[in-house]
Amino acid sequence: MSEYLDPAAFTAGAIGPPGQRVFYLQACDNGSISSVRLEKQQVSALAEYLAGMLHDLPAPSGVPAAPELEEPVEADWIVGNIGVAYDNDLDRIIIVAEELVAEDEPDGDTLRVILSRSQVRAFIERAGELLAGGRPPCRVCGAPMDPEGHACPRAN
Repeated sequence: MSEYLDPAAFTAGAIGPPGQRVFYLQACDNGSISSVRLEKQQVSALAEYLAGMLHDLPAPSGVPAAPELEEPVEADWIVGNIGVAYDNDLDRIIIVAEELVAEDEPDGDTLRVILSRSQVRAFIERAGELLAGGRPPCRVCGAPMDPEGHACPRAN
């Protein structure tokens, strides 16, 4: 298990051109870096859930700029499940990412990150920028469009 109790940085990022990007979560502190690979939809769902969670909490004071990924990025493993909790006593949000493993395999690795509300707000903003930088959706079917267009099932 990799655990970051008060990371210097927690961010999402992607490498590659739109349509071929590989998405990552990354936590950094004191020279230690953990990078895990995940799907674009997981980044989106995590950011959306965290935004809803922050809506119910007092607004954070000051929001640091969300950092870019520390390069070179090498995924330690691929994320399967993501859990989120709020610790009232610490006033911290806890994110737990679990490694994707086959059913017949032993338990995989875990990344546990404990964040302030301002760090979470910065993550949400960074995720929004990241997701907006992808391929534009088709106005008819909503599927991502490549630069040369796409075969829209609803336009046929």
